[in-house]
Amino acid sequence: MAAPLSDPPALHDRALQDLSFIRRTMEGAASFTDVPGWGLVWVGVVAVVAAPMAHRQPDPQRWLAVWMAAAAIAASIGGAAMYAKMRKRVGNGSARLLSVPARKFLFSFWPAILAGAVLTFALVDPYAPGIQPHLTARVLPGLWLLLYGMGVTTAGTFSVRAVPLMGFGFITLGVLALFVPAADGDLMMALGFGVLHLVFGVRIARRHGG
Repeated sequence: MAAPLSDPPALHDRALQDLSFIRRTMEGAASFTDVPGWGLVWVGVVAVVAAPMAHRQPDPQRWLAVWMAAAAIAASIGGAAMYAKMRKRVGNGSARLLSVPARKFLFSFWPAILAGAVLTFALVDPYAPGIQPHLTARVLPGLWLLLYGMGVTTAGTFSVRAVPLMGFGFITLGVLALFVPAADGDLMMALGFGVLHLVFGVRIARRHGG
């Protein structure tokens, strides 16, 4: 005799499975809206303050130290602001802090930043004395702006429209810093990490809740 058929799943179990599938699908298609607008504004302030300080440094080593310190401060501010905005979205509910769009955004953003750090370490060459002046005048500013813009643009495909637009601005400034001899590296850094963050940070904060 044939084995008896297993009992069909209960109606409420099937409904829960369907709702779970719909929720995952909608979450995966959603945009990452936790980019912290006011956090970007403060990151821009840090860059605007750091640019003239770096420009006045007497040697490339101190120039690099100023920008490294500014990057550490800005990363701390941006990370804390993003975490706060995520917590505000989740509240006291059971929603996960890192949603599917958030994971897509972060995994698309960080490879370019890691590449920038590795290339900086390679170009500066800590095993050789001194830093070549042309690196701090054009190469490093252009490299940082270009790779940061690529990370922002790529990650911005999973976020609101203002984010990839900001990324294109960084890419443009990076190309100018690398290939236009008259372009001042610190000025390009102030325009990118300073002005672009300020302008788009205010726009994101006003349109997307902080």
